[in-house]
Amino acid sequence: MAVERIPGLPMSVPLAGLPRRVRIHEVGARDGLQNEKATVPTEVKAEFVHRLADAGLTTIEATSFVHPAWVPQLADAEQLMPLLDDLGDAVRLPVLVPNRRGLERALALGVREVAVFGSATESFAKANLNRTIDESLEMFAPVVTAAKEAGARVRGYLSMCFGDPWEGPVPVPQVAAVARSLYDLGCDELSLGDTIGVATPGHVVALLDTLTGLDVPVERLAVHFHDTYGQALSNTLAALRQGVTVVDASAGGLGGCPYAKSATGNLATEDLVWMLDGLGVETGVDLSRLTATSVWMAEQLGRPSPSRTVRALSHQE
Repeated sequence: MAVERIPGLPMSVPLAGLPRRVRIHEVGARDGLQNEKATVPTEVKAEFVHRLADAGLTTIEATSFVHPAWVPQLADAEQLMPLLDDLGDAVRLPVLVPNRRGLERALALGVREVAVFGSATESFAKANLNRTIDESLEMFAPVVTAAKEAGARVRGYLSMCFGDPWEGPVPVPQVAAVARSLYDLGCDELSLGDTIGVATPGHVVALLDTLTGLDVPVERLAVHFHDTYGQALSNTLAALRQGVTVVDASAGGLGGCPYAKSATGNLATEDLVWMLDGLGVETGVDLSRLTATSVWMAEQLGRPSPSRTVRALSHQE
């Protein structure tokens, strides 16, 4: 299916107070595909990552080294990573590791960036990790230490930062305290997750202000929004105005969360790039190539992309 753009659009009209450049942390190959009912062939996953890299994305989360029983869609991590070796140092390929065993598997394949996945609420910590918040932090501590000792960069994900399907509203001080504890373990970057997509801009600003007040540098923060209520782009813009320069997004809007049934798709990378192009914020991403990639991936999955930009540029119904 062809991708057609009207020349000159979106027109670049900068907005004061925004960063000059944003690094997109592409999560489609991991967070996107982990929620698919059908297992995507390893070769298709590798082709997806290569196409994303060809579109200009330089950080692409490749897979997760979890037990196959937890996330069977990503059980082929050992088979996938060698197929990406040809990307070299030009593309960062972080992977999710839930524990020390997952880290050892990743390091054995030469992985240089890993991520741990925590929760700001007790309910989701129990559902996702079968541990309390404190117990999960205790589990992560040796993982982060070992990763750093091996020379790997570590990202900490924090889910349910803006609302929880079991607990409802999550107090900002509670989220900030857990985030600070995760940061203190030695994480190089923290990604603040709106797992069920309930955040609004004022809430985003309040959490970022609270975290910087706890001496967590905004330069070490990323945001991860889901578009359940159509708020992902407005929340992203609010975060950029606070100084955030790393935004998680998923090509074609793929993804959700297998442990939170109300979590719908991630912020679509194409929708994000369209907005940033219009604001004159550099990303290094070629929107036409990226859209073509998501159209191709939608064909592999047998359903249209939920991204509005993909639908508009490819004339999907």
